[in-house]
Amino acid sequence: MNAPVPSESTLAAESAPFPSSGRRRLLYAGVAGAAALGGAGLAWWKFQPHAIESGAEQALWALDFERPEGGTVALKEMAGKPLLLNFWATWCAPCVEELPMLNAFFREQAANGWQVLGLAIDQPSAVRKFLARIPLEFPVGLAGMGGTELGRSLGNLTGGLPFTVVLGGNGRVLHRKMGQVTPQDLQLWASLR
Repeated sequence: MNAPVPSESTLAAESAPFPSSGRRRLLYAGVAGAAALGGAGLAWWKFQPHAIESGAEQALWALDFERPEGGTVALKEMAGKPLLLNFWATWCAPCVEELPMLNAFFREQAANGWQVLGLAIDQPSAVRKFLARIPLEFPVGLAGMGGTELGRSLGNLTGGLPFTVVLGGNGRVLHRKMGQVTPQDLQLWASLR
Protein backbone atom coordinates (compact mmCIF):
# COMPACT_ATOMS: atom_id res chain seq x y z
CA MET A 1 0.00 0.00 0.00
CA ASN A 2 1.20 3.44 -0.84
CA ALA A 3 1.24 6.18 1.78
CA PRO A 4 -0.70 9.29 0.83
CA VAL A 5 1.43 12.03 -0.62
CA PRO A 6 1.10 15.28 1.33
CA SER A 7 -0.24 18.21 -0.64
CA GLU A 8 1.72 21.46 -1.08
CA SER A 9 -0.58 23.29 1.32
CA THR A 10 -0.05 20.65 4.03
CA LEU A 11 3.73 20.88 3.62
CA ALA A 12 3.62 24.69 3.73
CA ALA A 13 1.51 24.69 6.91
CA GLU A 14 3.80 22.23 8.65
CA SER A 15 7.01 24.08 7.79
CA ALA A 16 5.73 27.66 8.24
CA PRO A 17 7.81 29.77 10.66
CA PHE A 18 4.67 31.27 12.24
CA PRO A 19 3.85 30.34 15.80
CA SER A 20 0.54 28.82 16.81
CA SER A 21 -2.33 31.20 17.51
CA GLY A 22 -1.61 31.12 21.30
CA ARG A 23 2.04 31.90 20.78
CA ARG A 24 1.16 34.56 18.23
CA ARG A 25 -1.07 36.32 20.77
CA LEU A 26 1.74 36.24 23.34
CA LEU A 27 4.16 37.61 20.77
CA TYR A 28 1.78 40.45 19.86
CA ALA A 29 1.17 41.23 23.53
CA GLY A 30 4.91 41.33 24.16
CA VAL A 31 5.54 43.66 21.25
CA ALA A 32 2.63 45.91 22.29
CA GLY A 33 3.89 45.96 25.89
CA ALA A 34 7.40 46.88 24.81
CA ALA A 35 6.04 49.66 22.59
CA ALA A 36 3.88 50.98 25.44
CA LEU A 37 6.81 51.00 27.84
CA GLY A 38 9.00 52.72 25.28
CA GLY A 39 6.33 55.35 24.64
CA ALA A 40 5.76 55.94 28.35
CA GLY A 41 9.50 56.27 28.91
CA LEU A 42 9.79 58.76 26.05
CA ALA A 43 6.84 60.80 27.37
CA TRP A 44 8.31 60.80 30.89
CA TRP A 45 11.69 61.95 29.56
CA LYS A 46 10.13 64.58 27.31
CA PHE A 47 8.18 66.22 30.15
CA GLN A 48 11.02 66.29 32.68
CA PRO A 49 13.03 69.47 33.13
CA HIS A 50 16.31 69.00 31.29
CA ALA A 51 19.72 70.57 31.60
CA ILE A 52 19.94 74.30 32.00
CA GLU A 53 21.67 76.02 29.08
CA SER A 54 25.11 77.34 29.87
CA GLY A 55 24.85 80.91 31.14
CA ALA A 56 21.04 80.84 31.48
CA GLU A 57 21.08 81.47 35.24
CA GLN A 58 23.34 84.50 34.87
CA ALA A 59 21.37 85.85 31.88
CA LEU A 60 18.11 85.52 33.82
CA TRP A 61 19.13 88.16 36.36
CA ALA A 62 19.73 90.74 33.62
CA LEU A 63 16.15 90.50 32.30
CA ASP A 64 13.28 92.86 32.93
CA PHE A 65 9.64 92.56 31.92
CA GLU A 66 6.76 94.96 31.47
CA ARG A 67 4.11 94.72 34.17
CA PRO A 68 0.42 94.50 33.21
CA GLU A 69 -0.38 97.61 35.29
CA GLY A 70 2.54 99.56 33.82
CA GLY A 71 6.20 99.87 34.71
CA THR A 72 8.70 97.05 34.69
CA VAL A 73 9.90 94.31 36.97
CA ALA A 74 13.68 93.82 36.89
CA LEU A 75 15.06 90.53 38.05
CA LYS A 76 18.30 92.15 39.20
CA GLU A 77 16.22 93.86 41.91
CA MET A 78 15.15 90.42 43.12
CA ALA A 79 18.70 89.06 43.40
CA GLY A 80 19.96 87.97 46.80
CA LYS A 81 16.71 86.38 48.02
CA PRO A 82 15.04 83.09 47.13
CA LEU A 83 12.68 83.36 44.16
CA LEU A 84 9.86 81.17 42.91
CA LEU A 85 9.56 81.89 39.17
CA ASN A 86 6.32 80.61 37.65
CA PHE A 87 5.63 80.49 33.89
CA TRP A 88 1.88 80.56 33.24
CA ALA A 89 -0.88 81.65 30.85
CA THR A 90 -4.53 82.62 31.20
CA TRP A 91 -5.60 79.82 28.81
CA CYS A 92 -3.76 77.13 30.83
CA ALA A 93 -6.24 75.53 33.29
CA PRO A 94 -3.58 74.02 35.62
CA CYS A 95 -1.81 77.40 35.67
CA VAL A 96 -4.97 79.21 36.71
CA GLU A 97 -5.73 76.55 39.35
CA GLU A 98 -2.33 76.94 41.02
CA LEU A 99 -2.23 80.76 41.11
CA PRO A 100 -4.21 81.13 44.39
CA MET A 101 -1.82 78.64 46.03
CA LEU A 102 1.20 80.59 44.76
CA ASN A 103 -0.40 83.79 46.04
CA ALA A 104 -0.84 82.21 49.49
CA PHE A 105 2.79 81.02 49.41
CA PHE A 106 3.88 84.59 48.63
CA ARG A 107 1.85 86.00 51.55
CA GLU A 108 3.08 83.36 54.00
CA GLN A 109 6.73 83.28 52.94
CA ALA A 110 7.46 86.96 52.16
CA ALA A 111 8.46 87.50 55.79
CA ASN A 112 11.03 84.72 55.32
CA GLY A 113 12.55 86.53 52.34
CA TRP A 114 10.75 84.59 49.60
CA GLN A 115 9.75 86.30 46.39
CA VAL A 116 7.36 85.09 43.70
CA LEU A 117 7.31 86.28 40.10
CA GLY A 118 4.74 85.12 37.58
CA LEU A 119 5.84 85.31 33.95
CA ALA A 120 2.79 85.34 31.69
CA ILE A 121 3.28 83.59 28.35
CA ASP A 122 0.22 85.30 26.94
CA GLN A 123 -1.20 88.38 25.24
CA PRO A 124 -0.95 91.49 27.47
CA SER A 125 -4.67 92.26 27.06
CA ALA A 126 -5.64 88.74 28.19
CA VAL A 127 -3.38 89.02 31.26
CA ARG A 128 -4.78 92.44 32.21
CA LYS A 129 -8.36 91.17 31.86
CA PHE A 130 -7.54 88.06 33.93
CA LEU A 131 -5.82 90.04 36.71
CA ALA A 132 -8.78 92.45 36.89
CA ARG A 133 -10.96 89.45 37.81
CA ILE A 134 -8.40 87.55 39.91
CA PRO A 135 -5.80 89.93 41.35
CA LEU A 136 -2.46 88.56 42.55
CA GLU A 137 -0.30 90.05 45.27
CA PHE A 138 2.99 88.96 43.73
CA PRO A 139 4.40 90.73 40.68
CA VAL A 140 3.58 89.51 37.18
CA GLY A 141 5.79 90.11 34.15
CA LEU A 142 4.55 90.04 30.57
CA ALA A 143 6.97 87.54 29.03
CA GLY A 144 5.01 86.80 25.82
CA MET A 145 6.45 84.16 23.52
CA GLY A 146 9.97 85.14 24.61
CA GLY A 147 9.05 83.55 27.93
CA THR A 148 8.82 80.18 26.18
CA GLU A 149 12.44 80.53 25.05
CA LEU A 150 13.48 81.59 28.56
CA GLY A 151 11.75 78.50 29.95
CA ARG A 152 13.55 76.32 27.42
CA SER A 153 16.90 77.80 28.46
CA LEU A 154 16.04 76.79 32.04
CA GLY A 155 15.28 73.19 31.03
CA ASN A 156 11.66 73.21 29.80
CA LEU A 157 12.35 71.65 26.39
CA THR A 158 8.68 71.12 25.53
CA GLY A 159 7.59 74.66 26.33
CA GLY A 160 4.75 73.21 28.43
CA LEU A 161 2.92 75.12 31.13
CA PRO A 162 2.88 75.56 34.02
CA PHE A 163 6.61 75.48 34.62
CA THR A 164 8.15 76.58 37.92
CA VAL A 165 11.77 77.33 38.75
CA VAL A 166 12.97 77.81 42.33
CA LEU A 167 16.13 79.90 42.71
CA GLY A 168 18.15 80.29 45.89
CA GLY A 169 19.43 83.54 47.33
CA ASN A 170 22.69 82.87 45.47
CA GLY A 171 20.84 83.05 42.15
CA ARG A 172 21.25 79.36 41.36
CA VAL A 173 18.44 77.00 40.35
CA LEU A 174 17.50 74.77 43.28
CA HIS A 175 14.50 73.01 41.77
CA ARG A 176 12.33 72.94 38.64
CA LYS A 177 8.89 71.48 38.11
CA MET A 178 6.95 70.84 34.93
CA GLY A 179 3.23 70.76 35.68
CA GLN A 180 0.96 71.99 38.41
CA VAL A 181 2.49 72.84 41.78
CA THR A 182 1.19 70.97 44.84
CA PRO A 183 1.04 72.06 48.49
CA GLN A 184 3.77 69.48 49.17
CA ASP A 185 6.02 71.15 46.58
CA LEU A 186 5.56 74.54 48.24
CA GLN A 187 6.21 73.11 51.69
CA LEU A 188 9.44 71.50 50.46
CA TRP A 189 10.56 74.64 48.62
CA ALA A 190 9.90 76.86 51.65
CA SER A 191 12.64 74.92 53.44
CA LEU A 192 15.14 75.64 50.62
CA ARG A 193 17.17 78.84 50.63
